[in-house]
Amino acid sequence: MAKITYIEHNGTRHEVEVATGLTVMEGARDNGIPGIEADCGGACACSTCHVYVDPAWVDKLPAREDMEEDMLDFAYEPDPKRSRLTCQLKVSDALDGLVVQMPERQI
Repeated sequence: MAKITYIEHNGTRHEVEVATGLTVMEGARDNGIPGIEADCGGACACSTCHVYVDPAWVDKLPAREDMEEDMLDFAYEPDPKRSRLTCQLKVSDALDGLVVQMPERQI
């Protein structure tokens, strides 16, 4: 299990335990966290699970793959350094303490 903090655009924080092996997107979905729509169900075929990763975590995450880069082109106000799709972030013990913030809206 890893503790992940999801911050809504309005500042509301949700700190939840997410099982190892799930994705950060699945953790949000399973815990009813608003702001991550996940329309494609985790297939990396949309950008509705877009978040901004806390700056302290950017370099600790695996690099974006080409498909994620392509989908981020469709995200609302993507940040070249901090934007990630939560469906592409697999939860492991190394992600314990991860903090992500949702954009104002998903496209």
